Amino acid sequence: MFTLFTNSIKVILLLYVDDIILTGSCILFLSKFINILNFEFDISDQGKLHYFLGVQVTKKSEGLFLDQAKYIAELLKKHACLSVKPVKTPSCVKHDWHDSTSEILPDPTVYRSLVGGLRYLFFTRPDITFDVNLASQFMHKPTQAHLQGIKRILRYLAGTINHGLLLHKVYNYSLSVYSDSDWAGCQTRRSTTGFYIYLGSNIISWSSKKQQTVARSSTKAEYRALASAASKTTWIQQLLGELHISIPKAPVIFRDNISAMYLFYNLVLHSRSKRIHIDYHFVREKISLGDLVVKHISTHSQLANVLTKSLSTTKFEALLFNLNLRPPG
Repeated sequence: MFTLFTNSIKVILLLYVDDIILTGSCILFLSKFINILNFEFDISDQGKLHYFLGVQVTKKSEGLFLDQAKYIAELLKKHACLSVKPVKTPSCVKHDWHDSTSEILPDPTVYRSLVGGLRYLFFTRPDITFDVNLASQFMHKPTQAHLQGIKRILRYLAGTINHGLLLHKVYNYSLSVYSDSDWAGCQTRRSTTGFYIYLGSNIISWSSKKQQTVARSSTKAEYRALASAASKTTWIQQLLGELHISIPKAPVIFRDNISAMYLFYNLVLHSRSKRIHIDYHFVREKISLGDLVVKHISTHSQLANVLTKSLSTTKFEALLFNLNLRPPG
């Protein structure tokens, strides 16, 4: 990313290999800049932004709508899933990904291709992030049970093929974060970290990732999750600063773990808490400096639950609404 800011001109250029997005406050300057680029390189001006890295961009009265419907359709067609019966969630709570009796696939190529194809949807589909990451853990020796899990995701996409992210116009800049962890949720007993980051009412970043080591308590798992979310939030603040966008108030991170909340604000650590790696204590420093605020919310209001575990249809759909993930209409 390259930027130019003067008293009269604002220009932002986003470059990925040989694809460019160029925007700014002065049409005349942008035209001259494009002419200069065209003189030095053989470029093609595609006009207003409508497609970038497989993401369809549609301008609407309330903002921008981002989707990958075309890519999903091609993926479903490739794997003969265009006419499958849709389901309302990308995973089934009762599905056993660790079924030791399930037959190993004779050729794992199709499974690996599917997982790789689904990961490309992370640009606009935070609703499948947890499930695809879960499927990614079995690439070395996938079984029929794993393939069934992948096909469930495809059936979900078949029913939500046109869904995308609606980014509203932002007038009051604020950062809010929903961070969660699923303690010892897999067979290796490593916990899963998940978080959503919002700029105003728009979701701009999300992550679902297994923690690198085993946490001996849910509090430690929650602390690690918060540290990860706080680190990404700090990076986003720096990026916004480069774009000359100031955030007037400290970012707020919402948690649903009481024990972790006590640990954030209590200077006295008991013996088990002292084992928490010092890297995570930068969170407390952020709080003491007023650079970060941590607030408690109920488990039912924790949006990041979608990123740490499989949910029932009712819970999944209730949380999905808050992601601004919807059909284009």
